[in-house]
Amino acid sequence: MPITDYLERNHREYGDEVALIELNPEQKETRRISWKEYSLIQQTDDQPYRREITWKVFDEKANRMANMLMSRGVKKGDKVAILMMNCLEWLPIYMGILKTGALAVPFNFRYSADEIQYCAELAEVDVLLFGPEFIGRIESIVDELSKNRLLIYVGENCPTFAESYRELVADCSSEKPDIVVKDDDDGAIYFSSGTTGFPKAILHKHLSLMTAAEVEQHHHSTGRDDCFLCIPPLYHTGAKMHWMGSLVAGSKAVLLRGTKPQYIFDAVSREHCTIVWLLVPWAQDILDALDSGALRIEDYELDQWRLMHIGAQPVPPSLIKRWMAYFPKHQYDTNYGLSESIGPGCVHLGVENTHKVGAIGVPGYGWQCKIVDDNGEPVKQGEAGELCVKGNGVMECYYRNPEATAEVLKDGWLFTGDVAMQDEDGFIFLVDRKKDVIVSGGENLYPVQIEDFLRGHSKISDVAVIGLPDKRQGEIAGAIIQIKEGMTCTEEEIEEFCQGLPRYKRPRKIIFADVPRNATGKIEKPLLRKRYGVEQLVAQENKG
Repeated sequence: MPITDYLERNHREYGDEVALIELNPEQKETRRISWKEYSLIQQTDDQPYRREITWKVFDEKANRMANMLMSRGVKKGDKVAILMMNCLEWLPIYMGILKTGALAVPFNFRYSADEIQYCAELAEVDVLLFGPEFIGRIESIVDELSKNRLLIYVGENCPTFAESYRELVADCSSEKPDIVVKDDDDGAIYFSSGTTGFPKAILHKHLSLMTAAEVEQHHHSTGRDDCFLCIPPLYHTGAKMHWMGSLVAGSKAVLLRGTKPQYIFDAVSREHCTIVWLLVPWAQDILDALDSGALRIEDYELDQWRLMHIGAQPVPPSLIKRWMAYFPKHQYDTNYGLSESIGPGCVHLGVENTHKVGAIGVPGYGWQCKIVDDNGEPVKQGEAGELCVKGNGVMECYYRNPEATAEVLKDGWLFTGDVAMQDEDGFIFLVDRKKDVIVSGGENLYPVQIEDFLRGHSKISDVAVIGLPDKRQGEIAGAIIQIKEGMTCTEEEIEEFCQGLPRYKRPRKIIFADVPRNATGKIEKPLLRKRYGVEQLVAQENKG
């Protein structure tokens, strides 16, 4: 069954209960929103901007969205992209797309204009919904982007090159559309990266989405009385699939726009959140604020907070030890997953296994795992090899890329590209990544893209970008730069040049040194990681 069936059940059984709350502590809102289904508490010195909707309104808005799309010719199998910041409209729009039988295609809100255009073409997007933060980027490519493609703006003051979402849905029916969606129907396309750094379009069936929802609810025992605090961006499979546990349970969730420790504690306290998913940097910031006295547990109502879990990047054991010192009654969990395996949960530590912090866990609910050598044969327990996973959440394919699909999908097994080992108790530990992707604060950085940009500097002869360990971000991008013979260059010059990159892609550390290459001309990145990364990581963990 499609996950939209859970939304319709919640409408029937819990219609008047709150489903979603949006908190935006940094938004100064003085105007009361006219949509009658919204509840609005205006910003004061101690109260964040807040909106909420019930399960009834949630489902009705999804139906209006679906009926609006169908009135504009959207049919089963079409692709509808979402380029929006987290907000109360995001999930009803997503669910409405699914109700039409079209594919939901979330875009990373960090995408540049060129990346937006590239992904729209790759996924053969028919409709793009975008928020006010993206007007400039969309306008710069609108001539190409709008060819055979409907652009819909979600916000106030609609630009002339798009149609207004609010106006389009205003007169649409709130009744369920007469569309049958089956498990084997295509449901969504998410984006990942290949070895070149260019995004791949990952196709999932509706069965994958349902699998993610049920795995999440099972792993964290999400119940009717729980309240999930969602902070990461909803375009990410992790954030959305963790929320789907609340969808299955029929319990409310809070979308928090802002990651400051005070914002997180305020949200947990005011909304009585019981489950919070953090990234390593946010957990680190909370601990640092507690250590300094800038944040005091006794100033907040936190007794109901039962579970803190972390994902999207390796978790330092020292961080969890510090966390448990402040919150000894908390359950802790971590999940491993990929967009190709519909996000978190294919490997799962489990709240009962805190003694194994450092491991990513054991096969998740309904999942199988194996570790293989370069020939695809299982390795002996304790030996390192490539982690492979199998289950109903594995992607169908890389859309329009059969060669890349064949490289990672073999007999139903997804070859993750991650090197892992299994200990004597059956717990899986990540050893290294085969791919060069840098995971910084839960976001993927692609070294090839940064290297190509830096090579445009007139003084740079060669460059290699690697991930360097960082206490807060997990990893940061470090650029090893080889200067042309006879020239001199400063860090300030490189930093100024890098202003042409999006902020999150800029190298955080500059190292002037020779770039080693092997006999075939490939950069010896394992050597660079050992030279500049391993020693720092060991030193950090010893301090922890």
